Amino acid sequence: MSSTANQLDSVIDKTQRLIELCSALLEENDLLKLENDTLNSALNGSLAKVKDLEERVKAVKFAKLFSDTNEKSIDIKQKINEFVQEIDKCIVVLKK
Repeated sequence: MSSTANQLDSVIDKTQRLIELCSALLEENDLLKLENDTLNSALNGSLAKVKDLEERVKAVKFAKLFSDTNEKSIDIKQKINEFVQEIDKCIVVLKK
């Protein structure tokens, strides 16, 4: 009987340790889930920020393209005006 009682006590002790271990693991699992949720939220926030910054970069590149085009257009107009003035001077000289 004593052997059976000892075995039963051993089974009860081991069961108690398994229950405690299970409880600790469940608590750790909850903490890991919370950390995972936090990291996912941070990741989603970062991805949204990256997308916003990419849109801004596109807008800046687009604006720069128009700016460059306007500057080139102004430079071309100035050159044309200079050529017209030179042609006018040549015409004046030819008429004399």
